Amino acid sequence: MEQIISQLIGGVIGGGAGGKVLSGSSMGGMGNMIAGAVGGVGGGQLLGGLMGAGGAAADAAGGGGIGAIVGNLVGGGVGGMVVQVVVGFVMNKMRG
Repeated sequence: MEQIISQLIGGVIGGGAGGKVLSGSSMGGMGNMIAGAVGGVGGGQLLGGLMGAGGAAADAAGGGGIGAIVGNLVGGGVGGMVVQVVVGFVMNKMRG
């Protein structure tokens, strides 16, 4: 459960940052946060899958700790920013 919460938080932060850094991709505050949250969970799960299941096994054994949380925050932040920027550019192009 902590994994998904960390990814959501990272995604929201990444989505907000993506909207601020690239103003042409901004969908407004709430739109950026929603796109970031979705991208955060997706990006975090993808990153976890690429790194293998070792992280989940370490968490179950009590060895995950801060490193796992930080990894989920970073993975979620990057995923959230990427999704927000892509969706934002597509939405703004469709609007004209």
